[in-house]
Amino acid sequence: MSRDELEHAAESIRQAADAASDDEAQDRLQNQAATFDDYAHADRGPDHGQLARHEHILNDIADDEGGAVASNLEDALASIGAFRETVEGV
Repeated sequence: MSRDELEHAAESIRQAADAASDDEAQDRLQNQAATFDDYAHADRGPDHGQLARHEHILNDIADDEGGAVASNLEDALASIGAFRETVEGV
């Protein structure tokens, strides 16, 4: 189910936050994880624009942090991409 992809993304982002060396990156990732938890349980999921903004943020953090953070975010981005395939529109 597509909502499972959002839950998986949230968990991967949470793991990335745990691995982050920078407090600001950790806070940003915790906020992203909470947002994806909200999306997974909302009546209506995010649209393409919202997902694109999240992908941009996650890619920036992955580039800055590297290592385990980037690996976990790569997993999250794959889940987001899988969910995005189920979203109508652009």
